[in-house]
Amino acid sequence: MQIDTSAAPVAHAPRPFYRHLYFQVLCAIVAGALIGHFYPETGEALKPLGDAFIKLVKMIIAPVIFLTIVTGLAGMGTLRGVGSVVGKAFGYFLTFSTLALIVGLITANVIRPGAGMNIDPATLDASKVSDYAAKAHETSLTGFVMDIIPSTMTSAFVEGNILQVLFIAILFGIGLILIGDKGKPVVALFEAISHAVFRMVDILMKAAPIGAFGAFAFTIGKYGIASVVNLATLVGTFYLTSALFVVVILGTVCMLNGFSIFRLISYLKAEILLVLGTSSSESALPALMEKMEKAGCRRSVVGLVVPTGYSFNLDGTNIYMTLAALFIAQATNTDLTLQQQILLLLVAMLSSKGAAGVTGAGFITLAATLSVVPTVPVAGMALILGVDRFMSECRSITNFIGNAVATVVVSRWEGALDREQFDRVLAGNDGAEVDPIHDLHGAPAGLRLNEARAD
Repeated sequence: MQIDTSAAPVAHAPRPFYRHLYFQVLCAIVAGALIGHFYPETGEALKPLGDAFIKLVKMIIAPVIFLTIVTGLAGMGTLRGVGSVVGKAFGYFLTFSTLALIVGLITANVIRPGAGMNIDPATLDASKVSDYAAKAHETSLTGFVMDIIPSTMTSAFVEGNILQVLFIAILFGIGLILIGDKGKPVVALFEAISHAVFRMVDILMKAAPIGAFGAFAFTIGKYGIASVVNLATLVGTFYLTSALFVVVILGTVCMLNGFSIFRLISYLKAEILLVLGTSSSESALPALMEKMEKAGCRRSVVGLVVPTGYSFNLDGTNIYMTLAALFIAQATNTDLTLQQQILLLLVAMLSSKGAAGVTGAGFITLAATLSVVPTVPVAGMALILGVDRFMSECRSITNFIGNAVATVVVSRWEGALDREQFDRVLAGNDGAEVDPIHDLHGAPAGLRLNEARAD
């Protein structure tokens, strides 16, 4: 007797561990570190691999943000829903960004990583940080706000400015809401295009191990482990503070909202390792949006919270700024009163907004902060220039995790979180680790997984 198995579910054998993206990226980081340490010249020469991968990802960020936001907003149907998400997101950003600055300030006063160095600011080579200081002087609150408005509709996409793309996408999405049914064909078209764009993201993620290998080999080859040892107290304090912020503060937020920070980190481990390897949280931005939506967060919330958070919710950068500023003050024997430290905190609150999640942005915003508070010598930044790259990795990871938590929390506040789907995904029972390019027995990764397809 022949048994019809056409409707029977197909059992999938788990993929070998070496095919998982997180394992490949981890191996690439280790290999890059070894090459950079034992063959530093070769490590430096591998820099184009990391640069090329980041460039590939940045190429796709603008269309991902635009399509996700436009289709998400159009799906809301009302302007009240848009205002509610934006209001809650910015309330969250302001609260935890400020808290991160305060944590950095308190840690610097308690541990005092720069105490006893007795550096004379006159002996420091200010030319090493002159380029960063020049960029910082170009940045002002008015200039930042004006920069959100693009010169033309297309220039935002050409230049890859996240905030400008966000601005255009929100306006376009609101326009589709206002015209009602007339906009449905446009939304349907953008939905179809987004499927192809997310497939591109999945293809590009295949190159993540190569990018992480090149970027990490360059970092170790150029700066060396010795540069970390010389300022081990500062680097160690920053890493410890960031870890405590994630585990204690963000962990508490997660617990109050009914989920575990550790399970969320485990779900995003491949992207976190990618951020570690490339020192850029932007390298994982498209993947974060894709995985947050897959975890049950509504597309409209993901589209608004994630890209906005990349400019306004930079927990790691904020911890770094107050901690590094006080380290420089302590190392140069610059005494700061409580009032001066509060002023430093207030200035940092403004200068940190709009910093992009790319390598070096934290250093530039630190220069902007110190230039407004002249009590701390800007030349003192030369002390930490050699280890800034290593701290950039921690900044980026903390920023990344902070934005992932913000997305889930705001989604829950909005009633836009599929809790059953979220719990299944975080428990690892929903096929979260699919092949980055194609799952032979299911929907293509990156698309809405509830759509049927014919094999």
